[in-house]
Amino acid sequence: MNNRLPPAWSKHLKSGAAPKPGRPQASPPQPAPPKTNSFARAQANDALLKKAYELQQAKRLGEAQDLCLEVLARTPNHPLALYIMGTLCLGYDDEAALRYFARAVAEEPKNAYYHLSFGEAYAKLSEFSAAIKYIQHALEIQPNLVEGLCALGRVYTQFDKPDLALPLYEKALKINRDHPKARIGMAATLTGLGRMDEARAYLNEAIERRVDAAAAYYDLVQTRKFTEEPPELQSIVRELDRPGLKAEGVQSLHYAAGKVLNDLKRYAEAFDHFNKAKQAAGHRFDIDQYRRFVDSMIEIFTPGLFTAASGFGNGSDLPVFVVGMPRSGTTLTEQILASHPGVHGAGELEKLRRVANAIDLKSSAEDLSKPIHSLTPELTRTLADEHLSYLRERAPAALRIVDKQPHNFELVGLIALLFPNARIIHCRRDAIDNCVSCYVLPFSPAHSYNAALRALGLYYREYDRLMRHWNEVFPGRIFENRYETLVEDQEAQSRRLIDHLGLPWDDACLRFFDREGAVTTPSRWQVRQPIYKSSVKRWKNYESEIQPLIEALGDLADV
Repeated sequence: MNNRLPPAWSKHLKSGAAPKPGRPQASPPQPAPPKTNSFARAQANDALLKKAYELQQAKRLGEAQDLCLEVLARTPNHPLALYIMGTLCLGYDDEAALRYFARAVAEEPKNAYYHLSFGEAYAKLSEFSAAIKYIQHALEIQPNLVEGLCALGRVYTQFDKPDLALPLYEKALKINRDHPKARIGMAATLTGLGRMDEARAYLNEAIERRVDAAAAYYDLVQTRKFTEEPPELQSIVRELDRPGLKAEGVQSLHYAAGKVLNDLKRYAEAFDHFNKAKQAAGHRFDIDQYRRFVDSMIEIFTPGLFTAASGFGNGSDLPVFVVGMPRSGTTLTEQILASHPGVHGAGELEKLRRVANAIDLKSSAEDLSKPIHSLTPELTRTLADEHLSYLRERAPAALRIVDKQPHNFELVGLIALLFPNARIIHCRRDAIDNCVSCYVLPFSPAHSYNAALRALGLYYREYDRLMRHWNEVFPGRIFENRYETLVEDQEAQSRRLIDHLGLPWDDACLRFFDREGAVTTPSRWQVRQPIYKSSVKRWKNYESEIQPLIEALGDLADV
């Protein structure tokens, strides 16, 4: 969540037209009071919004939202209230965040922060052209805005244009060499490019200068594998004893210590740090709600539905969807595919999820059958055509474009309706290995199933249940790419993957680790190396610590 607010509160206060409905309102807008009360109203709004910001910092988001809505009820289209509402919506209703930021920009088009946040929200949804547009607007208004330079650098890196990102970070560092987003962002871009030594230099300097040291330590230990205890380990442990350390810092440091200790084969100590990182995050997962979602998907997406939907969507064979659990080999698979001259790897895109949300196909919906039964051939063609244009923007000449968003496994039915000829690759890995590999990494609150071993195991069972359903509905259509098969015989499995895409073989696919371009997922270090087998049955190192996971997995656990 972006908690940044622009300075100089008073200059952001302005009244306007009635708000466009889109989120629950605290109460209907009241008639505007006499002009003689404008100054008093402005002061009252100012006080409420300052309080809303304080509540947001304290993670009391519902109360913060109520205060913003109170301001909007009496001062419609108040730009700062709209802006704060946008920041509050990020992460749980990104479409609403876009609407609030759009209204804030319309009310105050010369405010660089509003354009910046609008662009960052688009970037979060992998709408990179719109993100670049609005962040560039922010930099036109305020050319030396370090946050804007760093945000544009991040977007270019995600958009697979890291060569455009580096000079932006360099400019940001010239303006403020100790800005955490500039220093950590530069290191992240260099790491994604495989330039580990240069990344380490930036991170070491960040630690020396106390620039977001916790995040710097975490990123630093990801740049290499440790065979003997480094001095950084004790530094990380000492850092955990610093007073006033925020929860995010505690998590980063525990994950960093755990990673080093895992490399050193001190597994019990490592897992203790991973558990403490989870405790600091404090996420909770509603497995019952998720089970109901999977039940509904299985009930709705039947073979009969697809027989009736003949002629829906667009018959293009451009899209390739790589799905599965996170840490199941999706990044490795994409890198192999994208090494082929006819294939573009687009990374983890949010486009399909946005389509699903737009038609209300989401786990929080009360009745998932309504959005599916409301689809018409014309609407599916419109949605598919727009999606193809979005993909083409990334690689106009590519024969296949890969979206490796793992959680699209939930949306295989929607993929089939929109793109009846799209290739689907399901990455599957040993269940215990897969879950352990998830558990030892920091996932966002959107992945709250990763907060506890039992919840993770139960979630995996639901993922497996849904994937088995898709295989029954689409027999032979989904290529199952077993991680263990891939690492055992890379060439044979790579040839099968390229054949599934309907393309001729190219030897470049065997040297995926030499491929240019940025990698921005947690696998960015591994995919710069040739395939290795050390991750197979890795879970045995933690067998005594992960019994709740093994019990939750039940018959899916190959012990």
